Amino acid sequence: MSGNLFTLMVISRTNSAVKKISVPGALARGFCIVGALAFFVFLYFVYDYASMKRDKAELLRLRVQTKEQSYQVKELALRVDEFADKMEELRQSDKKIRILASYQTARDKKLPLGIGGAGSTEKRMKELLDQDQQKLIFGMRKGISTLNEDANHRAQSFNELLAFLHEQKSILAATPSIWPVKGWVTSDFGMRESPFSAGVEFHKGMDIATRMGRDVLATADGLVVEASYRSMDGNMVRINHGHGLGTTYSHLSKIIAKEGMRVKRGDVIGYVGDSGRSTGSHLHYAVWVNNVPVNPRRYLRK
Repeated sequence: MSGNLFTLMVISRTNSAVKKISVPGALARGFCIVGALAFFVFLYFVYDYASMKRDKAELLRLRVQTKEQSYQVKELALRVDEFADKMEELRQSDKKIRILASYQTARDKKLPLGIGGAGSTEKRMKELLDQDQQKLIFGMRKGISTLNEDANHRAQSFNELLAFLHEQKSILAATPSIWPVKGWVTSDFGMRESPFSAGVEFHKGMDIATRMGRDVLATADGLVVEASYRSMDGNMVRINHGHGLGTTYSHLSKIIAKEGMRVKRGDVIGYVGDSGRSTGSHLHYAVWVNNVPVNPRRYLRK
């Protein structure tokens, strides 16, 4: 390069001749600048094209993901809807159990009995696909909140029913319901002619005549509160069954039960005898409700 000229030498392979091309300095610098600018513009377009390809791929992925998530949201909405149907079935089952158990509150009586058809899953899914997604999500949140409250109420209701049924089971177990001994009734509950003196007397139980030594059974679950001898009743056992119910078994030949012992319905508590004021081998059986004697026949299975 001399002065303001740039010299470009071109050497050919076929001969030794050297060609020289002289270019003004300003023009050479212009070519260099334009070449550099063209190179950077090329790099920019390459980078921009690569970015566009990457963004397009990401956009496609996001579209697929959004479509999949949209379907999952609608499927979840369908599951929430199906769960609501199940909760309705539980609500109706709760009411039926309360009706059978005769344990209904004022709120339960207002609840209509009967469940309508819920339509097919395909039909419900089509309805969900036609809904706006934001409205669908809002409805799901509201529905889940309602279902959560309803589930808590069902749990509380079932706990109440469980406690009630336990109480009913306890009352059933405590209710005298079997014959204490096999035999025939010689004297019923109520007024009768006294077998020991002239006149009438009130008979507080029933006399069941049978052979000496036959097993005497507890007629319900309970606690033996007395197992002793009385001049009038002879050897006798008194059982407290709870819930205000009690039974006594008199004129035994021998007592098996002990005071403080817990017995079950059907347990042997003694044997038939004629101890105390008695005219022969029999069992005097009495049932008490809140310490008031009642007719034992009301509690005996036929």
